[in-house]
Amino acid sequence: MIARRSFLAAALVLAALPAAAHDYKLGTLEIATPWTRATAPTAKSGGGFMTITNKGSTADRLVAARSTVSAKVEIHEMKMDGSVMRMRELEKGLDIPAGATVALKPGGFHIMFMELKAPFAVNGKVPLTLVFEKAGSIDVEMSVEAMGAGAPKH
Repeated sequence: MIARRSFLAAALVLAALPAAAHDYKLGTLEIATPWTRATAPTAKSGGGFMTITNKGSTADRLVAARSTVSAKVEIHEMKMDGSVMRMRELEKGLDIPAGATVALKPGGFHIMFMELKAPFAVNGKVPLTLVFEKAGSIDVEMSVEAMGAGAPKH
């Protein structure tokens, strides 16, 4: 009985903790803190963010992304064009130079989930496969933060 109560108490404590950020490694690439924001119930798209560090001496390129949560997943860039913010797909992917860190963040490079099958809910997880030109592919889980949230703390 005491063991059962201890287990239940531990489970409740763990459930109350914020979603922990996960880091991943694929060869010389390190993928840190993959995350996304909760979406409105009627939203058709969402963005994904993370930091990719290339600890190697050879450049690589993020060439594709896939997920079961949306009909399409693309690698995008947002940037100013005069006084207008424009978003576009990076058709050749995103360069990850040797020895560099590339941030995918709101208002810049990001993963674009289009034609969402269901809204992203706070504290949920979004599965994502990242495909690199040289390193291959890796499955990551993005933590879902609140609408309008900034990057989660490590």
